[in-house]
Parts: sequence; structure tokens; C-alpha cells
Amino acid sequence: MQEETAQSAIDTFISAFNASDDSYVTALLSRALTSDVVFWGPLGRSEGIEAVERFVLDLRRHPAGTGTMARCSAVDMPDEWARYRWVFTTPDGGPGLAGTDVVHLRRNLIDQVIVFAGEIGPLAA
Repeated sequence: MQEETAQSAIDTFISAFNASDDSYVTALLSRALTSDVVFWGPLGRSEGIEAVERFVLDLRRHPAGTGTMARCSAVDMPDEWARYRWVFTTPDGGPGLAGTDVVHLRRNLIDQVIVFAGEIGPLAA
């Protein structure tokens, strides 16, 4: 049951990367994250939905064009933390970014996100 809740929050978080328009990003993040979410990203620690929104919007504005973010593994929830693998691809198939996120949930929403990004390069089809 807890894994299903985590998967739902994670999939809603990922859907913000794939929103049809930037104006939907905040609403999607608000459905997945607590307002005081702590985000550990490539540039360090930040707090709040606005900080995560900046990260999502920056990735959506990739120089190669709006890419696609997808969860590429099951959600593994061995304890109170959940982890999953993801892949980001640009419209031309590369460069791509892959990694693992670890999230913590509070009241069915993500209150901490830790991003471990992998190699950037063309992704195998």
C-alpha cells in the first residue's frame, strides 16, 4: 500500500517534466510535494516547491528542445524512503540523462528529493 502511494506521488512529480505547458508545472508539483519540500539536486540543497519548479523548468528548456522524463524502474520502498530510476531524453534522442531519485514521503506527499544523475550522452534505444 505504501509503495502504491509513493509510486503515485513519484509519477505525478515526473508528470511535471512532461506537462503540455509550463503553466501546469506548479499545479502538478503541488499535488506531489509538500510545500516545504527539501530538494537535493545537482546544484546543492534548496527548499520549497518553487525551487523544484525552477529545476523542472530548466530541464524542460533544454537547448536541444523539450525532452521527456520517464520512470524506468519499479518503485522500491524498503523503509520510509522510496527510490526509482529515471531517464530524460531530448527530442532528437540525445543527449540523455539517467539517474536515480530517492524520496521521502510525509502525509502521502514527497517532502524530500535526492537526485543522483548519471552520465549524459546518447541513450541506447
